[in-house]
Amino acid sequence: MITSSENQYIELYNEARQMIFDHAPESMNAMRDQAFEDFRKQGFPTKKVERYKYTDIQKLFEPDYGVNLSRLQIPVDPYEAFHCDVPNLSTSLYFVVNDMFYHDDKPKGHLPEGVIIGSMRDYPELVAKYYTKLAKTSEDGITALNTMLAQDGLLVYVPKNTKVDRAIQVINILKATPQNAQRVVPDLMVNRRVLIVLEECAEIKMLFCDHAADDRNFLATQVIEAYVGENASLDLYCMEETHHKNVRLSNVYIDQQANSRVNHNVITLHNGITRNKLDLTFSGEGAECQCYGCVIADKQQHVDNNTLIVHKVPHCNSQELYKYVLDDKSVGAFAGRVLVEHGAQKTTSQMTNQNLTATKEARMYTQPMLEIYADDVKCAHGSTVGQLNDAALFYMRQRGISLQEAKLLLQNAFINEVIDHMELEPLRDRLHYLVEKRFRGELNKCSGCKLCK
Repeated sequence: MITSSENQYIELYNEARQMIFDHAPESMNAMRDQAFEDFRKQGFPTKKVERYKYTDIQKLFEPDYGVNLSRLQIPVDPYEAFHCDVPNLSTSLYFVVNDMFYHDDKPKGHLPEGVIIGSMRDYPELVAKYYTKLAKTSEDGITALNTMLAQDGLLVYVPKNTKVDRAIQVINILKATPQNAQRVVPDLMVNRRVLIVLEECAEIKMLFCDHAADDRNFLATQVIEAYVGENASLDLYCMEETHHKNVRLSNVYIDQQANSRVNHNVITLHNGITRNKLDLTFSGEGAECQCYGCVIADKQQHVDNNTLIVHKVPHCNSQELYKYVLDDKSVGAFAGRVLVEHGAQKTTSQMTNQNLTATKEARMYTQPMLEIYADDVKCAHGSTVGQLNDAALFYMRQRGISLQEAKLLLQNAFINEVIDHMELEPLRDRLHYLVEKRFRGELNKCSGCKLCK
């Protein structure tokens, strides 16, 4: 049954289809009508769908969000407003304003020959080869909606035997006021798309930072497809520091070939409602992944992380560690599933979810799952939900440390285990600082990029 939240997007597509096509490349338009049909058939996932049981997706789409289908220019100079180079990290800095790649300036530093970081519309043949091959619109309503409305995207391509030494930093800026607009759009929906292709023996480190430049209601859908070739290496860091009026729905799809390595990190420092989904598939033997999540939430914030790791072939290794600290009336959810298919012998997998609830009103839902169809594997999973250690608090208070400071120290120590796994040392050091400021209540809203303040 089609609901009103779904019907408004069906009507929008029917009315504005030609406008959407006119302002998008053919490589994206080719899959658009099929995505629309898939969305029309399935709609938004309900809480009856196992992977969406902890977040009411339909309710999030009920408001009448504006969508910039005519691609109006946004009056923002991101290089002046967002100085996001982490000290000593030496990143190449790129910007995406809402869902449009920022072309007006080029980042400092030279990319290796053949490496592409730019708009999807500029590389139609490469995009057509990979676009939507992992993100199946028939299997997820949010992915279908994103595919039917997205008009541009970020392409990252690293050719065979190429290593990108400088980390690539992408700042996603949410901005509600279009240039020469007669009125400010109160609510804005953006649909971001990212395509990452690493050929054989390619290496790259990427840091995505989400920020909000306006005190407006935003809904951002994001779909990332990452193809990691044989012996390739991808480090993917995603950090959100927006505000309480922001809704973020991100679906990440990763395919790993033989002997490849993926390091995937999700950091939520400040948000409104966040729902992250990760689908990772081992398609070649000897591959490994490390997936880490760090969540700090208070007030009425909501953070839901859902992961699926599919071991299709033997001799692969997956490690997951997600940690939450929840205060006030915040809600956290983690559901992780590891699927070991027939024949995927010698699989090694460890899934851990640990959580702290600082108040009686905070809520944490956790659901780690193993589904194993092979008999020669080493797989384990576990989850805990608890409060701060009373004995440790008493010990510190006996030594003159205030209760508030003692709680902060324990929370820091708890969450820093995730940060310590990050391989970008300057980023790791900066996040230690940001986490402490977050616990002290000093990151109440996004005001530029805190990574360099």
